[in-house]
Amino acid sequence: MPEGDTVYLAGKRLRAALSGRTLLRGELRHPRLVEHDLAGRTVLDVASVGKHLFTRFDDGRSLHSHFRMDGSWHLYRPGMSWQRPAHEARAILENAERVAVGFALHDMELLPTTQEDRLVGHLGPDLLDPGWSDEHAAEALRRFTARGASEVGSVLLEQRVMAGVGNLYKTEVCFLRGFSPWTLTRDVPDPAGVIALSRELLLRNADRPEQSTTGDLGRNQHWVFERGGQRCRRCGTRIRVAEQGAGVYARLAYWCPRCQPGPAPAPQPRAPRR
Repeated sequence: MPEGDTVYLAGKRLRAALSGRTLLRGELRHPRLVEHDLAGRTVLDVASVGKHLFTRFDDGRSLHSHFRMDGSWHLYRPGMSWQRPAHEARAILENAERVAVGFALHDMELLPTTQEDRLVGHLGPDLLDPGWSDEHAAEALRRFTARGASEVGSVLLEQRVMAGVGNLYKTEVCFLRGFSPWTLTRDVPDPAGVIALSRELLLRNADRPEQSTTGDLGRNQHWVFERGGQRCRRCGTRIRVAEQGAGVYARLAYWCPRCQPGPAPAPQPRAPRR
């Protein structure tokens, strides 16, 4: 599932391409929305809330979309070939200059703009909210510390605590703060600092497709994420990887056992060679 900065950047690009322009084509191919035609509607705004996008129209309605695991919005010039198959397209919003195509968007809904909160009101504070304030930080901290008996890696992914962190930033925040993802939230030192770092990393990458937590935009963008079995960039210890969470919430966790002390699964023995 994409990180909040990926959704934020998609919303920013869609806003620049669509906002203030009238649609020449507004085709919705989602099974629940095929009877709706948005041609003739003017796009007022495109807003991201955590990992949700709302495209707002001049008739008082919003088109909600969520990327889930494989969804995305692409922008093209009229007449350009699409980079994904046409049968994956779920929305086509075209004006005189740009074509926005939403691919593999499994979660879509057309609803009154005044009711957007029905879909996102349960979320914690959005870490990329332009209006972020001390009150947002305090509310995120309250929700975070209320999960004291839960593993911090799972809490960081909980959008009801704070919206925007995905598996990449969960992994990197735990490394940079120096604790195992399996540490209980009540045992995490300086939880306010954890929230601040989560927001800082998202902000650092919000306006570019590259997601670097090391400051390197080349091959060495991450400290431990997706580097299982490789050497830690700080101490040289082999980075470990294990599944954290259950069922649909299970995600791979990466960590350095030396730089990130604390509870962790026992290493799995290697199968003998035949």
